[in-house]
Amino acid sequence: MRRLWPQTIVGRAVLVLLVALGVSNLLGLAIYAKDWADALTKAGGSHIAQRIAAIAAVIENTPVAARPRVVASLRGAGLYVAWSPQSALDDSIAVDWRLPVVRAALKDYLGNIDPKRIRLAYREADPGELRREWETGRGFMPGMLGMPGMGGMGGAMHLRHMESRWLSGPFLHISLQLDDKSWLNFVAPFLRLEPLWSTSFFPIILTITLVVIVVSVWAVRRAAAPLALFADAAERLGLDVNAPAVAEQGPREVTLAARAFNGMQRRLQTLIRDRTQMLAAISHDLRTPITRLRLRAEFVGDEQQQAKMLTDLEEMEAMIAATLAFARDDYAQEARRPVDLAGMLQSLCDDRTDAGQAADYEGPEKLTYTGRPVALKRALGNLIDNAIKYGNRASVRLRTDRGQITVTVDDDGPGLPDEEIKKIFRPFYRVEGSRSRETGGTGLGLAVVRSVVRAHGGEVTIANREGGGLRATVTLPDGEGGGTGA
Repeated sequence: MRRLWPQTIVGRAVLVLLVALGVSNLLGLAIYAKDWADALTKAGGSHIAQRIAAIAAVIENTPVAARPRVVASLRGAGLYVAWSPQSALDDSIAVDWRLPVVRAALKDYLGNIDPKRIRLAYREADPGELRREWETGRGFMPGMLGMPGMGGMGGAMHLRHMESRWLSGPFLHISLQLDDKSWLNFVAPFLRLEPLWSTSFFPIILTITLVVIVVSVWAVRRAAAPLALFADAAERLGLDVNAPAVAEQGPREVTLAARAFNGMQRRLQTLIRDRTQMLAAISHDLRTPITRLRLRAEFVGDEQQQAKMLTDLEEMEAMIAATLAFARDDYAQEARRPVDLAGMLQSLCDDRTDAGQAADYEGPEKLTYTGRPVALKRALGNLIDNAIKYGNRASVRLRTDRGQITVTVDDDGPGLPDEEIKKIFRPFYRVEGSRSRETGGTGLGLAVVRSVVRAHGGEVTIANREGGGLRATVTLPDGEGGGTGA
């Protein structure tokens, strides 16, 4: 059931609309079909009742000897009539919903008549079955062939006439008792209620329903469009806090939400700007005492202590500079432009190889990606330098698959415990042991890598490799940059 339930607001709104529209249309069609059937039945019953009442009035005023001849003259294509001492129907005939309508119409035209003097039956039969019953005198109308005017050549001719003209579907059989206790027996074709979808009304309803569905889907999609803009705006904000604000337009709820979103973005920008200014002030203020300490260190007589002090001061300055650069998010201010990612990785590896370090590249010769070149080069360079510094070598691989660019950097180091890997991207966090402070660094390298990669809509992970060493994996959305390989 969960798979059938749409996952988008537009899909859910359209589904609810279709269900509501379907239920309402079905109920409307059911009510219309009932009224339609009642109206047609009443019209047909009234027409038959009017003719029967007229014939009964004529026969009532006709001498008994002349009645067979008069009855024969009153037969027509739409009504067969026979006069007999007994009724052709009995009380065992099944009741149909149409019969009360016809009975009511007969009472209207015949006046205040005893209901027992009227017998009705309704039936649907194919011509062959009905003909056999008429010819054998069994079934629905027993005794009709024995009645005056029903036998002989005349009865057979009328039977063929009825069969060819209207005795192929539903019909009414009515027995009416006259004042002298004799009976008039009538057989009349009754209207066949065609299926609703075969009427001219059904295509109109279907067309209107389709038009309503199309217009409603368009209206729902248009109303939900601002929600998609919120998703895009949130994605842009995650990549760039200085992204353009959301347009504050549309329905009242959407306008209020857009206003709140823009207010949140402004507060974030203010928070980051204040933090950067605070760190810049701290950095500026710390440089003065560091400079004084450096001057004082020059007067230290012990050269060994002097060298340690100067080293510590240089490390402090490097940490302050790195912290300020990280806080400013300088890479976020860089404009995006097409860059050859494959060429960048090859160049980074070649530079390390020229410096006597172990680094190799495997992948396409060219792969164009739209991003921030300086930031990407810094992030990928950090990963390669870490692999060389802490794992002796860097094996760089570049792959593209299913709209995703993957860069892996393997080293031959001892690896790391899983608990350490969970903390490795924290700013200023440095692993103990082989990745100690003695190897240099401020603990911001991997934090910078993750910030740069996420600013491009990607992700970076580090895991132990089978057989030893670490693998850093960078994934970038190919569609976001429109990467093309060669």
